[in-house]
Amino acid sequence: MSELTFEQMLDESFKTIRTGEIVSGEVIDVKSDYIILNIGYKSDGILTKAEYTNDASIDLTEKVKVGDNLDVKVLKVNDGEGQVSLTYKRLVADKGSKALEDAFNNKTVVKGVVSQIPNNKGVIVIVDEVRVFIPAGLLSDVFEKDLSKFMDKEIEFLMQEYDPKQRRYIGNRKELVVAQKEKAVAEVLAKINVGDTVEGTVKNVTDFGAFIDLGGIDGLLHIKEMSWGRIENPKKVYKTGDPVKVLIKEINGTRISLSTKFEDENPWKDLASRFPIGSVVTGTVARMTDFGAFVQLDEGVDALLHVSQISKEHIAKPSDVLKIGDEVTAEITEVNEETNRISLSVRAMLMPKKDKDAEDDNADYASVNVEEVVANETTEE
Repeated sequence: MSELTFEQMLDESFKTIRTGEIVSGEVIDVKSDYIILNIGYKSDGILTKAEYTNDASIDLTEKVKVGDNLDVKVLKVNDGEGQVSLTYKRLVADKGSKALEDAFNNKTVVKGVVSQIPNNKGVIVIVDEVRVFIPAGLLSDVFEKDLSKFMDKEIEFLMQEYDPKQRRYIGNRKELVVAQKEKAVAEVLAKINVGDTVEGTVKNVTDFGAFIDLGGIDGLLHIKEMSWGRIENPKKVYKTGDPVKVLIKEINGTRISLSTKFEDENPWKDLASRFPIGSVVTGTVARMTDFGAFVQLDEGVDALLHVSQISKEHIAKPSDVLKIGDEVTAEITEVNEETNRISLSVRAMLMPKKDKDAEDDNADYASVNVEEVVANETTEE
């Protein structure tokens, strides 16, 4: 029996390895683009940056240091230069693929960082070196025009498809977003009641009102509910992001109607005592119609000066003698607290009492409800 040579004995002192085998190695040297590991074999193992990660921008010296231990997979026992070619990212990807399989089967949440946005058609998320594609239509419950806001962000999603043979990994973030919003809506609805005063934030402003975020659900603050007075355009009053205190006026399923017309601030309260019939008041023309002028007597309180009551002489239309901003002094001839209506008359103020009494008995001019007029004007806008 022949004796073994020193080289043969040395070779036998090292373990044997095979392609595809997972081995553990100690880092003995690190460069910016490769790592050398002692894997207990007669040759050291080489782990290039391309086989460490898919991220070409990293510097390996910032990720690994001498003395670290890494589990790696053998790509080639002999890379042609007598060294063992290793991979780390494929081992991680194998584990990542298994994790994605479990997430797909169990409908569990997956987290990953967005690394690419191919042609704005969706995003690619890296999960343990596995590339998962989330189409734009599955990113949110609303259309996302610009996907760049997701770049380099960690997002959560569910697995929509899992096919490792075809390397087809599809994610779905929309399903999570919808579920989270439904939960938030339910939580808000469970806490609020009609008549409550709550804090909100202006989310969007339109010509007919503003949508207020109540912390998970939006409510509509209609233009007619923004003030006891007249609002020409909500965009002149609110802007996105403004904090606002609102009153819950109505809840109909998930539709919430809001108001900022708080009763303790109602300028129409105690009208009869504040504006007694027969008293003379001075106000400013706030707006004009074909049948008369609305005169602001107080913040939020407009009174109607009918065209027939502007002067003792016949007036064809109010704009013939008045314009917005004019100051008008007139007598209060009617106060109706139920309909929030005040009627004025310059004519009555100028007439002798006996003539006034006679005319009151034969008055034929139209009595106009201020709230109805305001509502009609708002609808037309």
